Amino acid sequence: MSAFNQQVIEEFRGNGGRVGGMFEGADLLLLTTRGARSGREHTTPVVYVRDGARLLVFASNGGAPRHPAWFHNVRAEPRVTVELGTPDGTVDRFEAEAVAAEGVERDRLYAEQARRDPAFAAYQAGTTRPIPVVALRRTTGIADPSRHAAIAAHLVKVHDELRAELAALRRHARTGTPRLEGELARHCLAFCGALHTHHTGEDGVFDLLQEQFPHLAEELERMREEHRTVARTLTTLEALLTSDTPSDTPPDRLRAELDRLADDLEAHFAREEAALLPALTGARATRA
Repeated sequence: MSAFNQQVIEEFRGNGGRVGGMFEGADLLLLTTRGARSGREHTTPVVYVRDGARLLVFASNGGAPRHPAWFHNVRAEPRVTVELGTPDGTVDRFEAEAVAAEGVERDRLYAEQARRDPAFAAYQAGTTRPIPVVALRRTTGIADPSRHAAIAAHLVKVHDELRAELAALRRHARTGTPRLEGELARHCLAFCGALHTHHTGEDGVFDLLQEQFPHLAEELERMREEHRTVARTLTTLEALLTSDTPSDTPPDRLRAELDRLADDLEAHFAREEAALLPALTGARATRA
């Protein structure tokens, strides 16, 4: 293993799945495979993207003419170990099955990734080999009651924190004549960022929960749609805060957008808690 990869791995594990440097802000996981010849374990940091209940990784090798070693390993032994950062700042380690996408599906998935990140288009342009796309599907830990309980506790904790933050933000906006600059703007944008991160993480969890609790499929789809509704409200709010002349926006407009966000968000949180907490804990929902 290179010294660079070892440094990234240590930082990932020690910092809840977050790293700095060239990978700062990237969606990164640690993939542990068994050597096709040696049988020894090898861990590699790789960029991933969610695709429903699957995690997709790309054997780009920086556009080199040969596949990376980890790809040869998963072709020989598809049982792998994945380490993934979680919204609560820990690292989730689980077993998964690695399957290479083929034909039209591979082409579609790689083209989508190249549109998301132009670096992948450059990698493919730099080599004659079709860069493989590998789907990782979790095989352990989905039905673990302790994991369910941890998800339920984290859901309640984050909801309560976001409720408190939004309430403080609305009080700030009602005090005197708010201006969309300075402290208020920073507070608003920080809240929007936290909420977006929470919902992005939830979307991935929903896919796993739907496999474990198929009776919740309809409710989970409604929650996904509510995520999209909240995202549109956040886009409007962020546009107000980042316009060239934010202080020209009438205070009533800001208050109205915050009130609309609060109504949508509380209805969404209540739906999630009513549907998910009983399933995750095996008990009746007790949230007020």
